[in-house]
Amino acid sequence: MSSDKFVRAVFPGSFDPITNGHLDVIRRGVKIFDELIVAVGDSPNKEYLFSGEERLGIARELVKDIAGARAERFTGLTVEYVKSCQAQVILRGMRNLTDVEYEFQLALTNRAVAGIETVFIMTAEEFGFTSASLIREIARYGGDLTRLVPEPVWRRLQEKYRSEEGL
Repeated sequence: MSSDKFVRAVFPGSFDPITNGHLDVIRRGVKIFDELIVAVGDSPNKEYLFSGEERLGIARELVKDIAGARAERFTGLTVEYVKSCQAQVILRGMRNLTDVEYEFQLALTNRAVAGIETVFIMTAEEFGFTSASLIREIARYGGDLTRLVPEPVWRRLQEKYRSEEGL
């Protein structure tokens, strides 16, 4: 069965920092969609450890060898960005039951407001307990994150917290 339909998806997030759980979702997402845009978002309501340019640079470095994936930066409403990319789907990763209620509400809102569908992928079991805030806290106190984040992220986290200590 052949289809000429091209499906582009957007995987939005702050990615502060991007984790192995995110990469798991990305690698599985490119198997489903023709193109996957990892959309590094900026929100004026959030404080970030890494700047938008740093987060985008890290994301680009990590997806450069994943066929069908690319990283871009955006501001504003996710659904507006998705429409501007002519994407049909928002991809979201879910770690646990805590994510379900929030993600379900967002998905219903995005469909009602913009007609954009959401597809959920459960992250691999070994990443189900991680979050970017937990990663930042572990890094701040010098914990070992080698199993939870890619090596380039681990290196940058160590650099970032070393430079903060020097302030």
